[in-house]
Amino acid sequence: MTIVNTEHSGKGVPHYSAGVIHNGTLYISGQLSVDPATGSIPDGGIIAETKQALANLEAVLTAAGAKRTDVIQCRIYTPDVAYWGDINAVYAEFFGSHKPARCIAPSTPLHYGCLVEIEAVAAMG
Repeated sequence: MTIVNTEHSGKGVPHYSAGVIHNGTLYISGQLSVDPATGSIPDGGIIAETKQALANLEAVLTAAGAKRTDVIQCRIYTPDVAYWGDINAVYAEFFGSHKPARCIAPSTPLHYGCLVEIEAVAAMG
């Protein structure tokens, strides 16, 4: 098992890994819509928050030596499925023609009041 962290991941969190590589698969922990440089949720609502969560996910991919096109599955959590249309639009722009398996799950309120959290599984190599 290889632990993957970014420059900002896990700061002050005692038992957390941004990702774990095992048997050629990268498992990415849920990435909230918090800007890791500022510790703040970006202004702009669900669109800005989805872009931030995907940027955080991409930072873990990069730290592991993987790319967007290596992602094989995403799970998206949001406290209100009414956000799905906007989440889907940003997600589709991020992945382009690559279409990982995915689900969206309505949740209770997310940590820090975030509107979206995204976890993923990626194939390595």
